[in-house]
Amino acid sequence: MATDYHRGERAVQDRARLTSQAAHSLGGIGDAIPPVAAAFLAEQPMIIVGGADAAGRIWCSQLTGDPGFLSAPDPHTLTIDALPLAEDPLADLLGEPARVGMIAIEPASRRRMRINGRSTPVPGGLRVLPDQVIANCPKYIQKRDYRILRDPNSRRREDDRAVIRGTALTPDQQRTLRAADTFFVATADERGNTDASHRGGNPGFVEVSSPTVLRWPDYVGNAMFLTLGNLELHPVAGLLVPGWDNGTSLHLSGTTRTLWDGDEIARIPGAQRLVEFTVTDVVEIPDAVPLRWSAPQSSRFNPPVQHPTSAPGTPAHPHTGKGVEPCASPST
Repeated sequence: MATDYHRGERAVQDRARLTSQAAHSLGGIGDAIPPVAAAFLAEQPMIIVGGADAAGRIWCSQLTGDPGFLSAPDPHTLTIDALPLAEDPLADLLGEPARVGMIAIEPASRRRMRINGRSTPVPGGLRVLPDQVIANCPKYIQKRDYRILRDPNSRRREDDRAVIRGTALTPDQQRTLRAADTFFVATADERGNTDASHRGGNPGFVEVSSPTVLRWPDYVGNAMFLTLGNLELHPVAGLLVPGWDNGTSLHLSGTTRTLWDGDEIARIPGAQRLVEFTVTDVVEIPDAVPLRWSAPQSSRFNPPVQHPTSAPGTPAHPHTGKGVEPCASPST
């Protein structure tokens, strides 16, 4: 992994006919944490982390703490003063040296940045040496504010959590996904270099086709295609659907295929492509984190959602999607 595109990313850029825009966006990939990024990280209560377990499944999770739990003591080091719960699907991976992809996101300001590199466990947390540090644009981020639950009695004890594991989505989990306006996705190239990214839209932008099949649109970005480029080489992914209001973490692992042509794409406003995700493993952890977030203020860039029961051309959400244009800084 370096400050250049790999062959999967270039293949997707070529197929999308966006190689020129991708070349321009390449300037947003560095290998060091600049001071402005270090200051941003120090203000965050959450970072999303992705990686592959011993079975080759990719998972996406979140680590949280009081602001300051993320720090960059120098441009080539990120320290994280937090570890996942024992039930977390990344707990074993992060207990040893690993390739990780991360994204720090601040919903209140719609800012985000990605750091991909190599993590090593240290007492009480992780030390990460970045290979890639990537600025990202604010499109499709729903604005939210947070609070941290301070009363230990207001959260379940670890041994009281009823963790749900399975190989298909329960009816409640399907409802959660249909109502979601945000999820995070982790992918990796064929050598294990991992990336974590954000996907957002109006509720309903994730289509639940069955208990084991999801689809979501790939909207206009900045032509880097870091996620789709990884999937071109290694079509395995991990999803995290955060419970913004209750602290639940819904983790999914599975396989993917990218759909490029046809009427299915045309029926979804704003879709440039579709990603189909087949669920192989599910882990739902209630009360996984102490963060609680406010109701969202939807991004003005979210395209409308066309539900299957709506008449053609009739948006099922009041947002119009006006103003959708390429990001001013690199995206996925």
